[in-house]
Amino acid sequence: MGLRTKFNLVMIVAFAVGLAVASLLAREITTEEAKRQMLNEATLIMRAGTAVRTYTQHEIGPLLSEQMAVRFLPHSVPSWSAHTVLRQVQKNFPDYTYKEAALNPTNPADRATNWEADIIDAFKRDAGLTELVATRDTPTGQFLTFARPFRLADKACLTCHSTPAAAPATMVDLYGNGNGFGWVLGDVIGAQVVSVPMTAAIARADRSLLAFIAALSAVFLVMLVILNVLLHYVILRPMQQITALARDVSAGKPDVKEYAVKGSDEIASLGRSFNLMHRSLQNAMRMLESQ
Repeated sequence: MGLRTKFNLVMIVAFAVGLAVASLLAREITTEEAKRQMLNEATLIMRAGTAVRTYTQHEIGPLLSEQMAVRFLPHSVPSWSAHTVLRQVQKNFPDYTYKEAALNPTNPADRATNWEADIIDAFKRDAGLTELVATRDTPTGQFLTFARPFRLADKACLTCHSTPAAAPATMVDLYGNGNGFGWVLGDVIGAQVVSVPMTAAIARADRSLLAFIAALSAVFLVMLVILNVLLHYVILRPMQQITALARDVSAGKPDVKEYAVKGSDEIASLGRSFNLMHRSLQNAMRMLESQ
């Protein structure tokens, strides 16, 4: 195995190891960046839902309070308003979802699914938990879920959600008396849950990673070519010339020229040593011939 082959093998192995380590680190960085991007989008949706809730509670509700005695209007319910507004957004972004999930909702459409119930239970178990971020796998791909708890802190809510007898008759007529009652002050009754798709973000991260790997590989190939050229002209070619001269000297050829020394590097030092050996050998041969 020649010196050039050994050099290239060492360089390729070192590059492969370095590329593997760099790829793993880059993969972690790009994936985390994708998650941060999706979390920012989920936070924006969450804040939009909260803003609609606040506006409905303080602006819409008071305007409709007198009509509520005649007919229950869900437009006055912050949860209903938030769902309605964000469903319009969802028409353009069908993979993005906003839901105010509850274990015992007034509207059965708001009832928590199994995985949403697990999130609500997590908030129930930990009173200090104010938000939860998780990823989940679905048949359509990976989703990032961002959730915040609904803790019943306003006694006014018990007007509609304590018992059917205490609730507005118009509300009971609309939704019945089997759902949304028995809420307890201070309890976690549900959660705001936002789900955003990770598939597109992960795909972008993968494309960035491939571009990074391709760029590193291109730089390595250019460097390898340059180093091979340097290896040939700075080391291999001079060594081959010295080897050829040494072969001629050992074969006893007369008038073998000295190696043309250029520079002061190790190869030049080797050339000077060869020339000294050549002169010493020539002197020794002359002395033997003169005897």
